[in-house]
Amino acid sequence: MQITERKDNDIVIYSIKGDIDINSSPQVRESFEKLVNEKAMKIVINLAEVSYIDSSGLATLVEMLKKTRGYGGKIRLSNLAAKVRSLFEITKLEKLFDIYDTEEQVCADFK
Repeated sequence: MQITERKDNDIVIYSIKGDIDINSSPQVRESFEKLVNEKAMKIVINLAEVSYIDSSGLATLVEMLKKTRGYGGKIRLSNLAAKVRSLFEITKLEKLFDIYDTEEQVCADFK
């Protein structure tokens, strides 16, 4: 799994490549902890290259969402593959997360 970070003004964009599962969740958590410690206010997680997320991956994303909301920040998801989006719908997590079709839509909405 690979995580890349870039910034668009005050928006931090994380792009994840690979599965988010029991083996990679600690890496995702560690990466996001840095943003939480910096109190990043606007975070986009681009999941375009994620084809699978297991329960530990979902738990990691929920944990980061709660921590970010705790200090007033926002996390938004973009570019979910059909299978991943379906998982969010089945688990009702689409009600918890703001999900966008494209990264551009998220960034425009943040501004």
